[in-house]
Amino acid sequence: MIVCGDDGLAHRLAAELRGVYAEQVTLVVPPSGRRVRRPVAGRARAASAALLDRVVSAAAGRAGAGGGEPASNEQVVEAAEVTEAVLTEVGADRAAALALVYDDDETNIRAALTARRFNPRLRLVLRLYNRRLGQHIEELLDQTAAVASGDGQGANLDASTTVLSDADTAAPALAATALVGTSKVVQTEGLVLRAVERQPPRPGEVADPGLCTLALLSATSNDPAGADGSEGSGEHGPQLLPDEAAVAAATGRGTVVLEQVSYSGPSLPAGRGGVPPFASLFSRRLRWSLAGLVGCVLALAVALMIVTDEHPLYATYVTLLDLFGINDPAFHDSTARQVLQLLSGLVGLLLLPVLLAAVLEALGTFRSASALRKPPRGLGGHVVLLGLGKIGTRVLTRLRELHIPVVCVESDPDARGMATARRLRVPVVLGDVTQEGVLEAAKIHRAHALLALTSADTTNLEASLYARSVRPDLRVVLRLYDDDFATAVYRTLRAAHPFALTRSRSVSHLAAPAFAGAMMGRQILGAIPVERRVLLFAEVDVAGHPQLEGRTVGEAFRAGAWRVLALNTSPPGGRRGEGEPAGEERAPATSGLVWDLPPTYVLGAGDRVVLAATRRGLAELLGRRRRERAGT
Repeated sequence: MIVCGDDGLAHRLAAELRGVYAEQVTLVVPPSGRRVRRPVAGRARAASAALLDRVVSAAAGRAGAGGGEPASNEQVVEAAEVTEAVLTEVGADRAAALALVYDDDETNIRAALTARRFNPRLRLVLRLYNRRLGQHIEELLDQTAAVASGDGQGANLDASTTVLSDADTAAPALAATALVGTSKVVQTEGLVLRAVERQPPRPGEVADPGLCTLALLSATSNDPAGADGSEGSGEHGPQLLPDEAAVAAATGRGTVVLEQVSYSGPSLPAGRGGVPPFASLFSRRLRWSLAGLVGCVLALAVALMIVTDEHPLYATYVTLLDLFGINDPAFHDSTARQVLQLLSGLVGLLLLPVLLAAVLEALGTFRSASALRKPPRGLGGHVVLLGLGKIGTRVLTRLRELHIPVVCVESDPDARGMATARRLRVPVVLGDVTQEGVLEAAKIHRAHALLALTSADTTNLEASLYARSVRPDLRVVLRLYDDDFATAVYRTLRAAHPFALTRSRSVSHLAAPAFAGAMMGRQILGAIPVERRVLLFAEVDVAGHPQLEGRTVGEAFRAGAWRVLALNTSPPGGRRGEGEPAGEERAPATSGLVWDLPPTYVLGAGDRVVLAATRRGLAELLGRRRRERAGT
C-alpha cells in the first residue's frame, strides 16, 4: 500500500492500514521542511500491529513530539511531487493500491493521471474537495484502466478509482454532534442510511430498537463527568454491532439504532438562487409601520361608510383619494365628513415617508445581497461556527440543510466558505476568535452550541474555554487533531463543567477509516462516529466471500464485526435483484433497495449488499479475499 500526502490525513491513513489491516505501507511525504508532524493518533487502535510499531508510537505519545521513527512495516520516502521516478522507487508497479491525499485537488489529479499511466492495474483512492469534478475524474480513470486491460470492459481488472472527501465524510458527524436528537446520516449516490442516538429507557419503558441496534454507548456516557468511550475502555466502552443478548443485558446504556434505509435517487438542486425572501426586504420596524398605516386606512374607510352610508368599495376609494390629496374639498358636506377628510390627508402625509423608506430599504437589501450579513439583534438558539475552511464550509451547508440557524466567525475575508455564506444568507462575523468582543458579536451568550472547526487546535481550545466562561452550560464541539490532547481536554472540560455537553472530534480520525476501506477495494459509503470509535457502511459483492455467500442473513451476522443491512438491486445490471431470489423469502423493494431482510434470506453469489462493519471486521472480511487472491 502506498500513501502520498502532505498533512495529518496521510499519517493517520498509514497508521490505519498498519494497525487495522496489518498492511505494508510506503508513505510518500514532502521534504523535511514542508512535512507535518507524525500524529500519535491510532496508537491505541493499533493493537494488531507489530510490537515495534506499538512501542515507537507509545514513545512518541509520551514525548508529545510525534516525530519518532517510522514503524517496522512502514517505509517513508521524501518527494516534492509524485512522478514516474518516485512511483518506480516506491514500487507502484507491484502495489495493490495508491492513496493520494494531498490537501490540493490539482496535485492529487495530476498524480492520479501519472499513476494510472504508469500502472493501469493500480487501485487508486483520491482525496478531492470538488465533488462534481471528482465524479468525472473517477469515470475517466476507470475508463482508462478498462481500455488498458485490452478488452475495453475491464471485467477481469481489479483496478478501480474511488474519489472521497474528508470534509464530506466528517461534516455530517460534526453537524449532528452539535445538535440534540439529530440523526446521523450517511448519504451517497441516492442511498440514505439514517441512525440516531437514543438515551436509555426509563424504568418500565422498553427501548425502541428501530430496524436494528448498531451500537451500545459507553457505560459512562450518562455520567456528566465520565470519560468519552474509546476502544481502550474495555467493557465500559462503546460496543459496536452487538447481538440481541448484549442489547438485552445493557440496561442503563444509550444506543445508536438504524432508523431508515432508503433510496432517494438524485438529489434535487438546493436553494432558490440569490433572490432574498420577501420578508427580508423590509425590517421588522418598517413592516409594523406599514401594517399600522393599513389599519388606519381601513378604519377611515369604515368611518366614511358609516357617515355617508356609501358602499364599502366606494367609501374605500374616496378614502384613498383623500389620502393622496386628489379629491375635491368637502366644503358643503357634513362636519364628520370634513373631519375624516382632514384625518385622511394627515395619514397620507405619514404614508409618504414610510413608502420612501420601504423603497430605499428594499433597494439596499438587493444591493447588499452579495455582502455579509450581521447577526440579527434578537437572535438566539443558534449554532456558532468557527472557521469557514473546507470542513467548516461543508458543516455550514449541512446545518442549513437541517434548517438550523447559524452564525459564522472567520478571520480571513477571502476564506473558502465566504461565498457559501453569502449564497445561504448566513450572518458572518469577521475577526479573530481569540480577540475580545468577537464571540459576543456572534451572540455566543444566547447560542445553543459552539462548533470550533478551525485548523489550529489552540485556537479551538481558547475559543471553547472563553465560551464556557460566558455560558457554562453551552454545548461545545472541538475539532482537535491530536488524540491524546483531545482526550485530556475532553476529560478536563467535562470535570470542570459536569452538566454541559462537550465533544472532541478529529476530521482525519473520522475520514481515515473510509479511505483505508476504499484502498482495500470496496466502495465505502460513509462512516458515523460512535463516541471516539467509527462504524463503517460499505457496499460489498457477496461473491468470493465465504462468510456471506450461501449463508442466510442471520448466519452472516457476526457480532462486533459486521451486519447485513440491505440488498442493493439497483444498476449495474446482471444482479440477482432483477431476477429470482435465492432464498425462500424476500423483503419488499424500494427504488432498487431491499431493506429489512428476513433472517432466512439466503445471500447468493450475484447479490450486492449494504452492510455495517467495524474497521477490524471489514479488514477481516476483505483480508481473507485478498489472501485467497494472493494464493491463486
